[in-house]
Amino acid sequence: MNVGVCYAEAERQLWLRLEVPDGSTVAQAIAVSGILKLYPHIDLDSQKVGIFGKLAKLDTPVKEGDRVEIYRKITADPQQVQRRRVDI
Repeated sequence: MNVGVCYAEAERQLWLRLEVPDGSTVAQAIAVSGILKLYPHIDLDSQKVGIFGKLAKLDTPVKEGDRVEIYRKITADPQQVQRRRVDI
């Protein structure tokens, strides 16, 4: 089954297309992608993951064509960013 795994940092984005066995989970797709070797600081115990922008658990089964996303931690409070824009 064909799925994608993506991860983005401020200066670099990576989207990998790969084949995984039918019945694979989000965690298995991430493992097969090799993205954890490219970005060893990714911690799936603390970072959230999703499929097409909707939060998912690591044991969620993936379907043909799904895009598995690994989300970074928020580095700025969105409300503070909005306030800074208003003050300018």
